[in-house]
Amino acid sequence: MRTLRHTTRRHSNVLKGSKASVGTKPNREQWLDEAVSELSAIFKERGYEVPPVRVSCGFAHTSSRSVIGQCWSTKSSDAAINEIFISPKLADPVEVLDTLTHELVHAVDNCEHKHGKEFKAIAQRIGLQGKMREASAGPALKQKLTAIALKLGNYPHAKLAVPVPSPSFRSRPRAVCERCGFRVPMLKSWIHYGPPVCPMDQVLMERQGDWD
Repeated sequence: MRTLRHTTRRHSNVLKGSKASVGTKPNREQWLDEAVSELSAIFKERGYEVPPVRVSCGFAHTSSRSVIGQCWSTKSSDAAINEIFISPKLADPVEVLDTLTHELVHAVDNCEHKHGKEFKAIAQRIGLQGKMREASAGPALKQKLTAIALKLGNYPHAKLAVPVPSPSFRSRPRAVCERCGFRVPMLKSWIHYGPPVCPMDQVLMERQGDWD
């Protein structure tokens, strides 16, 4: 992910003035803006219009170290646009594009349905597969992302080593909502009742940690 070149002129889904000047190396955000423009074509082929977005390298608001991307609804932004963050833990161009594609699906949906059936319909049509909370590019989409990565050049970012939670924390029983990421610690004396229902999505939460 590095030097950027344009062979065609098309509508941009990023704010004006954010792209690198000709002959200069882009910073991370400029590279990500160019990536959005490239990925928008894939969405358009499938009948979806990517809305204006701002993309930055940064941590998600959740404390979970497993979250590598996050999209915020236009309702959360004073500028009324989707804000996307790509984790500093990622440095491989294709992995960054893969995560960005996932977050752009949220932007198309304006984060209305978390990882529910509406999100799934868009994601699978674009070429994502697997468990929706962790949905990533299938073989066909991965080829397209690889081609885009070659076009954009190196991602101008050095991977950030993030401390892994201690074994004692990882082993604690807790429940996590697959859709929104809401999590709660569980007391050993109550885990025999099973995981609770997410107060937001009203679905049974998943077990994490040691429930034995």
